[in-house]
Amino acid sequence: MSDAQLPDNVELLRTRVFIERDRVFSASGNDYPHQYPGISNAWDLESFKKNFSIKINRLSDHSIEFDLKGVDASIANAFRRILIAEVPTMAIEKVYVMNNTSIIQDEVLAHRLGLVPILADPSAFEFKAEEDGPTDLNTIVFKLKVKCERNPNAAAGETDPLKLYKNSNVYSKDLVWEPKGDQEEKFGDQPIRPVHDDILLAKLRPGQEIDMELHCHKGQGKTHAKWSPVATASYRLLPEITILEPITGDDAYKFQKCFAPGVVDVVKKNGQMVAKVVNPRKDTVSREVLRHKEFENKVRLTRVRDHFIFNIETSGIIPAQDLFGMAINVLIEKIKTIQPALASATSAA
Repeated sequence: MSDAQLPDNVELLRTRVFIERDRVFSASGNDYPHQYPGISNAWDLESFKKNFSIKINRLSDHSIEFDLKGVDASIANAFRRILIAEVPTMAIEKVYVMNNTSIIQDEVLAHRLGLVPILADPSAFEFKAEEDGPTDLNTIVFKLKVKCERNPNAAAGETDPLKLYKNSNVYSKDLVWEPKGDQEEKFGDQPIRPVHDDILLAKLRPGQEIDMELHCHKGQGKTHAKWSPVATASYRLLPEITILEPITGDDAYKFQKCFAPGVVDVVKKNGQMVAKVVNPRKDTVSREVLRHKEFENKVRLTRVRDHFIFNIETSGIIPAQDLFGMAINVLIEKIKTIQPALASATSAA
């Protein structure tokens, strides 16, 4: 944007989503060329570089929170959907049942096994077509062989199944990786295994057993949720709370209680207690403050249209800090696919 300057109220409508007592308005973006007189608004790489930023606020073994600024909601949502549905992983797809005398039906147990996240680098494997045979390049093999027996050393009168029986519970740790081809050499430093060892798969009693061979294939979440690398991927717009008139005395404390803890503080200013917004990102946008007459026309609730607070929780297969970069790579490949078609269509026109 250049040349003309928008009036303050129009600039607010352009850059903010307004939260009122009974509605949300100005929710749709209008940053397209020639929407406003005297302003081109055409996409420009240099302007994009100046406005775009990513800031990591929290990173743990299982999740990441970061701010994504300077993009449209359509782009942020594209990343969210790619994270859920198009970043590939390895998951159990074929279950060959040699014996299953547990009370869980074969198909139910197979479904449970498919949802166990498998710690394996998906980039080291190829997608397997339906007509392809299993190879060390497209398949990971696990064996599950567990039989329940009575514990001869259990105390008389013992009632706890974990002490009374051996292998009464079947866990994900009982999945034994069986390397094929050069897999043992390739993954020797980080053997392929379930992400979590303590996922309960079935319960057995003496005489019952499970004997299965499991084949993992590469896939995407859009085919089945078991291939999704995230437990959740979500975003929200940055809340913005603007105090239009000073809120003092008892009203300041009432105003503070209208928001989540840590959003508003009450400070002393010029000899009186005054409400002050200290951390709007903690706000849940409950709109509680808009219910009270004493705050009418004293506060404005908005959200910043191009400031997204992203939260990604990994299933454990791919580190949280790597997921967003992988989603970007998927989007780049999509753009490379569509660019020739777009160029062809525009040249023909």
